[in-house]
Amino acid sequence: MKTANFFVDCHVFDGNLQGTTTHLKGLYQELIKDKNNNFFLAAHDIDNLKLVFGIHENVIYIKYSSKNKLYRLLIDIPKLIQQNKIDYAHFQYIVPPIKKCKYIVTIHDVLFLDYPIYFPLLYRIKNKVLFKYSAKKSEYVLTVSEYSKEKIEKHFNISNVKIIPNAIDSVFFEKFEKKKEIQIVKTKFNLENYFLFVSRWEPRKNHHNLLKTYVENKYFKKYKLVFVGDDAINNKAYNEYYRLLDDEIKANIIRLKKINYSDLIHLVRAASLSVYPSFAEGFGIPPLESIASCVPTICSNTTAMSDFDFIGDCLFDPSSPIDMNNKIQTALSDNFIKDKQRQVNLKYKWELSANFFKEIF
Repeated sequence: MKTANFFVDCHVFDGNLQGTTTHLKGLYQELIKDKNNNFFLAAHDIDNLKLVFGIHENVIYIKYSSKNKLYRLLIDIPKLIQQNKIDYAHFQYIVPPIKKCKYIVTIHDVLFLDYPIYFPLLYRIKNKVLFKYSAKKSEYVLTVSEYSKEKIEKHFNISNVKIIPNAIDSVFFEKFEKKKEIQIVKTKFNLENYFLFVSRWEPRKNHHNLLKTYVENKYFKKYKLVFVGDDAINNKAYNEYYRLLDDEIKANIIRLKKINYSDLIHLVRAASLSVYPSFAEGFGIPPLESIASCVPTICSNTTAMSDFDFIGDCLFDPSSPIDMNNKIQTALSDNFIKDKQRQVNLKYKWELSANFFKEIF
């Protein structure tokens, strides 16, 4: 078998945790185990990359000369591909216009085309052009779910999209002492007895309906509500509802930003309940991570999350605070969380995703 050189654009590791970093980390931690191929991982902060992927004979770390997006796409990447005799270059969403090898592009979703109300006009126009261009220019178009595959093929008029599903980091399946995790979070964040929602801040993530359900059912008398995630798109509905709340209630609503991976694991493990109320997702990793940790979890039943049928009695209509509240009550006494954990472990492994990837090549 001929050795292939894979270039991987890892610039997302220069920023904060997000779905693309989780995807690349899980996938390539498995793929680099194949010593038949060489992997050139590129970012501006390569010290961070080395911490994520480790030192291996077949992994070469390449430092971008600039953090500027245009410079990276127009100058840095084409030069690095040519210098290192790359066979395949893997990108997330957008590929460089100057092509020096075969392209692989992963487009995780095109939700802005199906749910335009949740995205700014300029964002929709720009990304429709760039994502479609990238899909047409690439030999291999990948995505993470059957839902996203169907939508990408429909909107971009292509039929060659392959699915490399997301999976769950094995750390979430590790056994732990709940009391110990609660104490860690209490010491570091002064938090205990809380509902957790992990997601960046966007209107489609539905923070406002979760807040409404939390307040109107008086959960603040026993639990705090913790949002973990960085700002992305302002949510006016949330802001207006929150502004009118009493200070006593506001004191129980916590926002945490710039959370590192280690702290995220502790926050998930120590939660009383994990809620994922998003209106639309190309996949949806956080609810699977909390289930893997045996934390009671409720999840929206729309878009790609409808595939999580094993969640069963804890799936809900995200537009209905009543349904959300009913499922919160169900989950707080969930007797089937161990069964759900086993199903996540069987279905969502990065080893399986890496095998799907290798079959394509």
